Amino acid sequence: MDRKIRVIIAKAGLDGHDRGAKVIAAALRDAGMEVIYTGLRKTPEMIVEAALQEDVDAIGVSILSGAHMTIFPRILNLIKEKGMNDVLLFGGGIIPQQDIDSLKKLGVGELFTPGASTIDIVNYVKGWVQKNRNS
Repeated sequence: MDRKIRVIIAKAGLDGHDRGAKVIAAALRDAGMEVIYTGLRKTPEMIVEAALQEDVDAIGVSILSGAHMTIFPRILNLIKEKGMNDVLLFGGGIIPQQDIDSLKKLGVGELFTPGASTIDIVNYVKGWVQKNRNS
């Protein structure tokens, strides 16, 4: 892999708490990735458009508001519509296990809950990109 892994970290919907997203963004950056943090209250359309413009390898979405069953499928559909088949959608937040299982069946990548190790998140993103990047 000659170019750095590029990741967007986004906060979707009305959730105004971004400490976790900022911690993940810093961990990915410290691991040598290029990280774009979109800020608070982005729509799925804004997130996917930014990912397209920035030519990212992965989109990480933090959701604490309970809207994960709406937001993740919408982002996934937009990614597919735009032909971004080599982009990972992963995320985190307060998400019940049965919803995590449902979202993963739809094609969402790993979903990390509070207390997840930043090392595990970094390793997951690196491993996925190494396996799936279209060079």
